Amino acid sequence: MKLEDEIKQKKFKTEYEKLLVNILFTSSWLNGAHLKFLKPRGLSQQQYNVLRILRGQHPDPASIGLISERMLDKNSNASRLVDKLLDKELIVRTTSKYDRRQKEIAITEKGLDLLEVLDEEFRKFQQQFHTLSVNEAENLNNLLDKLRG
Repeated sequence: MKLEDEIKQKKFKTEYEKLLVNILFTSSWLNGAHLKFLKPRGLSQQQYNVLRILRGQHPDPASIGLISERMLDKNSNASRLVDKLLDKELIVRTTSKYDRRQKEIAITEKGLDLLEVLDEEFRKFQQQFHTLSVNEAENLNNLLDKLRG
């Protein structure tokens, strides 16, 4: 559906204004759809992101700094997210063997099992993007990268 129809606005001052509104609207739409499969599992998007980062590191642990650096939402409080995931027993936090001041974070089997279930739901979620050809998806990715500069 066209943006104009979605938000009931007939025209924009410029194509750049329309682009900005379209990206913001699409981001909100994607966030809502993403939350639909995370919420029943008791996860936020940021917690899911942390679990995916830790799975990518597995079997090696990660520091809070590494997690923060790799987060999609740069405003996330990684320490707070780690605490919440600890409470859910999806991760463990240990003291580094090399530096007792540093904590190491690793995903648990329970966390890996949860991600395995979510992977299937994520594949279904991604089907929404198959309205674009692979070439169109590649072009859009390149344009978004260019926009962020």
